Amino acid sequence: MSAGTRSEKPAGRFRRMLDRLSSSEEELQSAELQQDAQDAGCTRICDCDDRQIVKVTGTLRHVTLRPRAGVPALEAELFDGSAALDVVWLGRRSIVGIEPGRKLIASGRVSLSHGRRVLFNPKYELRPLGQE
Repeated sequence: MSAGTRSEKPAGRFRRMLDRLSSSEEELQSAELQQDAQDAGCTRICDCDDRQIVKVTGTLRHVTLRPRAGVPALEAELFDGSAALDVVWLGRRSIVGIEPGRKLIASGRVSLSHGRRVLFNPKYELRPLGQE
């Protein structure tokens, strides 16, 4: 029995190494982002429901200025490896530090708009640049 156990361990490690080597860069980044969210004690975006108060973290993928009902609105897409969520600051044309590639933690009440999860005017915390 002991010999069988020993032979399974290297095969398991070898299998994990092969899986990691054969994974795409996007899959590896997604896994890393999901681990960051878990370490920060945040809710995974894919688990956020409509009208739920959440704390999420991830990387900003897109940042755009798009008026909503004649009011300027800074919109960003936050991705945590499990799903994406739109973060919208109404009445803002820009916010220092809010740029693609930046990591942040955002909290607020999730709403659904056109089938997408959205956080309007969330409380947010920019993650230190050295940790990206």
